[in-house]
Amino acid sequence: MTASHSDSLVVLFGATAGAYGAKLGSDERELILLVWQVVDLHSKKVGTLHKSLVKADNLELSDQCREVSGLTPEGLSKAEPLDRVLQQFSQLVSSDLKLLGRSSYTLCTDGQLLIRQALHPEASKKNFLLSDCFYSFYDLRKEFHACYPNSAPVKDQTIKSMAEYIGLETDESEEDFGVWQVKTMVAIIFSMLSETCITDCRFTDPETVKYKYETGPCSKSEAVDSETVIRARGLPWQSSDQDIARFFKGLNIAKGGVALCLNAQGRRNGEALVRFVNPEQRDLALERHKHHMGSRYIEVYKATGEEFLKIAGGTSNEVAQFLSKENQVIIRMRGLPFTATLEDVLGFLGPECPVTGGKEGLLFVKYPDGRPTGDAFVLFSCEEYAQNALRKHKEILGKRYIELFRSTAAEVQQVLNRYLSTPLIPTLPTPIIPVIPPPYTIAAGSIRDCVRLRGLPYTAGIDDILEFMGDATADIKPHGVHMVLNQQGRPSGDAFIQMKSSDRAFLVAQKCHKKMMKDRYVEVFQCSGEEMNFVLMGGTLNRSGLSPPPCKLPCLSPPAYAAFQTAAAVIPAEAALYQPQALLSTTRTPQASAAAPPTVTYYPAQAAQLYMNYTAYYPSPPVSPTTVGYIAAPPAAVAAAASATHTPMLPQPGALVRMQGLPYNTGMKEILSFFQGYQYAPDDYNGLIQLNDQARSVLQAPKEWVCL
Repeated sequence: MTASHSDSLVVLFGATAGAYGAKLGSDERELILLVWQVVDLHSKKVGTLHKSLVKADNLELSDQCREVSGLTPEGLSKAEPLDRVLQQFSQLVSSDLKLLGRSSYTLCTDGQLLIRQALHPEASKKNFLLSDCFYSFYDLRKEFHACYPNSAPVKDQTIKSMAEYIGLETDESEEDFGVWQVKTMVAIIFSMLSETCITDCRFTDPETVKYKYETGPCSKSEAVDSETVIRARGLPWQSSDQDIARFFKGLNIAKGGVALCLNAQGRRNGEALVRFVNPEQRDLALERHKHHMGSRYIEVYKATGEEFLKIAGGTSNEVAQFLSKENQVIIRMRGLPFTATLEDVLGFLGPECPVTGGKEGLLFVKYPDGRPTGDAFVLFSCEEYAQNALRKHKEILGKRYIELFRSTAAEVQQVLNRYLSTPLIPTLPTPIIPVIPPPYTIAAGSIRDCVRLRGLPYTAGIDDILEFMGDATADIKPHGVHMVLNQQGRPSGDAFIQMKSSDRAFLVAQKCHKKMMKDRYVEVFQCSGEEMNFVLMGGTLNRSGLSPPPCKLPCLSPPAYAAFQTAAAVIPAEAALYQPQALLSTTRTPQASAAAPPTVTYYPAQAAQLYMNYTAYYPSPPVSPTTVGYIAAPPAAVAAAASATHTPMLPQPGALVRMQGLPYNTGMKEILSFFQGYQYAPDDYNGLIQLNDQARSVLQAPKEWVCL
C-alpha cells in the first residue's frame, strides 16, 4: 500500500522503556507507547488521535524514560502486549479510513528509528509477524528537507526544529507525551502541502523494509563501498546467513551481503561481514553493537569493502553457475568419503530431500589437482527439504558419518577459494626474521622490571595489550612485549611486558590491575625475569607470591637437572615440529651454542622433559610498541643469516606441516596413510630435527612408505 498526494498517511510516534531521541532502539529496550492519527492528504482532514500504552516484558524504566514520558511501571502493567496493541492499531486505522472515505495508507514517522530499530527487531525477537503496512513508511525528516532544502541536515532534524523552521507555535508542556509530537507532525505535513512550500512536495517515494534476505553470489570484480560494510563478532558457530539477517531485522542487507568468516581449518570462527544497501543502513547497524542473539551479545564494528570481497568474492565460473539459482537453501556436507559419487550423495539424502536440479544442485569441493576434499554443497528449493536434510546430521555414508549444516553463498565462494589457492592446513613458508635483531630478551635476573598480565581474553592480540596499557607503552623496552603461548601454540591468557625500570613496572601494576580488556578484567603483577621463567616452566605467580614449578621441587628434580639453566632454555629440535612458524627458532650446534646470544623462544630443556610431567609455556617473538609484527625475509637475507650463524636451515623445496586435532589413538601408520601419495625429503631434516632411530628410518625411505 503506497500513499500519494491524494491518499492518506498514518502519523505514528512511539517510545521505548530506554533511550529516547537519536538513541531510540540502541539499548534493545521494548516499546511502551504508540500514538497515531490518520491524515487525509487530499481533504486535509484528520481522524481520531489514538494513544495506546504497551506492556513490556521488562517493566523497569530508565531514568530518561521516566523523566521524558512521565510513565510508570504501575501504569504499564495494566496495558496490553505489543502484538495485541498492533492488532488494535490495524482495526482503529481501518475504521478511521472508512469514515474519511479512504482505503489505503502509508505510515509516516519522525525518522527511521521507530520502524527499523525498535518495531521490527522487537517483533522478530517475540516471533510474531508484522502486517504489510510496517514494511513501507515515509521519513518526515527527509520529506521536510526535500521540501525545504535550506533547513538543517536530515540527521540534525527534530520535530521541534522543523516546527520552529516553519514558524509553528506549539507548547510541548500543554500536551501529553506523544500527543504533542503527533499533533505537531500533522501540522508540519499540512504546512509542507500548502502553497508556500518551495517545491511541489509529494509523498510519493516511501522508505522500504525488505521482507527477507536475498542470497546470491558476489564477484571479486564487483565494487563494494566500504561505508556499507560491518563486521559482526561473537556469533554462535551454527549461525546461518538467515540468522544474521534476523539479527539485523529492519535494516536492508544487500543481495548476497552476508559472508560468514572461516578460520585456517575451514571452520566458522564466529565472525561475519555484512554489506548493507547504503551507508545510512550501515550506520544504523553499528547502533546494534552488543545486542543479543539468543543469550550471546554480538559485537558490531566497521569493516571495508576489500575485506568483504576477500571473504565473499569469487572467480570460479563453476561456483557462479551453481549459485545462479536464486532463493535456494544451501546445505554444506562435510566428511564425505573420497570415493563418494553424485549418486551416492543423492541416495544418502533420499527422496524426502529432493535436490534442486538433481545432480546440478550438487557441488563437490576439490583440490586444484582434482582430488576430493570430502566437502560438498547442496541446493534445496525450500526450507522443508533443507530441514529434512539436516535431520541426517551424523548419519553414516559408507564408513563415515556426515556432518550437515546450513551454509551461504559467501561460504561456498570462500571454501572454494581456500582449496583452489592454498591448502587449509598451512605449510611452513619462507623463514622470517624480526624487524629488530634479538638481543632484547627478558634476562633471568632479580630486578622486578617486568609485569605479568593474567586473564587476557584468548582473542586478545598485541595491539589490544598496547591499548590496554595506554600511556605506559612509552615505558616498554624495545621488543619487550611477550604473549605467552601454551604447547599447542595458542594464547594462554598471559603476557609479560618488560618495562624500562622497576619503578615503571610498579606504577603499571598499580594502575592497570583489574582493568577491563574487552569483556574481562585483567590481573597485573610486578615481577622479575627470573619469576617469568619460573612461570614459563609451570610455576605460579600472583599477589600471594611465587610458587616454583614442579621441576624445581627437590623431590622431583633428577640428578642431571642441575645442569639446566633457566636463562638458556631452548626449544628441543623435535619439539620444533609443533610450534607455529613465527615462533620457530633454529637449532644450534654444540660449538655455536656457547657464543650465540640467548634465544627468543623459551622452552624446558630436553632433560627436564625426560623426567618431568608438567605444563610448560613459551613466549611469542618479542614485540615493540613501534614495530608490531614481523616481516618476511627475502631468500638472500635468509641465506646470509644462515651462513653467518652456521645454522642448518630447512631447504626451501621441502616443508614441514603441523597437524592439529588428531585422534588420541592415532599411530604412525594412520599418519602415513593420511599423506599417501605425497613425497618428502629423505635426508634434508637430519640437521634440523633430532629423531629417534625408528622415525629416522621412515624419513630415510623416500620411495616407499614404511608401516610400523
